[in-house]
Amino acid sequence: MKNQYFGDINDYRKYGLLRAILQASGLPMLVAWMLTPDDGSNDGQFVSYLQKPHKWSRFDPFLYNKLKALLADHQDRKVSLLEKTPLLPGAEYFYDMVPDAGPDRDAWFAALLATAEESEFIFLDPDNGLEVKSRPYGARYSSKYLYWHEVDALWNAGKSLLIYQHFIREKRDGFVQRMLKALKESTPGSFVEAFSTPHVVFLMALQPGHQRVRKAIRDTLKIRWQDEIRHQRMVSARRFVRPVKPRRIQAIRPH
Repeated sequence: MKNQYFGDINDYRKYGLLRAILQASGLPMLVAWMLTPDDGSNDGQFVSYLQKPHKWSRFDPFLYNKLKALLADHQDRKVSLLEKTPLLPGAEYFYDMVPDAGPDRDAWFAALLATAEESEFIFLDPDNGLEVKSRPYGARYSSKYLYWHEVDALWNAGKSLLIYQHFIREKRDGFVQRMLKALKESTPGSFVEAFSTPHVVFLMALQPGHQRVRKAIRDTLKIRWQDEIRHQRMVSARRFVRPVKPRRIQAIRPH
């Protein structure tokens, strides 16, 4: 996450998803921003939706109006503005900048684990999403990714997880299924599902003790966001084979 993205259309959907999860689950949440420095690009400039209330405010009017007011009152866009509002009631925040270098990243993650001690649900907001082979741990710009060993550690600490994931150049439904299967393998005993938007997908893994809330989360999102945030479950790898009905053989009468 970069401060320059704050309040754009992707943020509106993201905070809407978090608000729905908080309301439906009641789980103590930690928002780990996974902040990286602003880069001076035009990313995050998609805020024209704030000038179209007839189209966008209906999904979450309170969130919409609050974001609009925050961006109107502050020229410097930064996630700390959200932390001072009641938009995510009861949530805690971890806002330390993510370093690239391996030892520094280790220390950053240790601090995240310590901060998450009292939380049961962790939202992780990396710039790009989960690790890729071309960007090994500790390499330059590795701060843009969440690494599987970090997922493992958070899961083993008893935390349910929601992970921001950018779409890549791959057919989206297939990509979502591939990521869900990888997440399932990394989180034994979990129930995994995804929440897709036009530009990004959020991958969720619920601890066994939290799976009672998944229907409430899904129903709350459907009521509020309709198809703006689309729910997707993991599809079984086994194909369904339609059983073949035996052919009736008509008895042949003797002549």
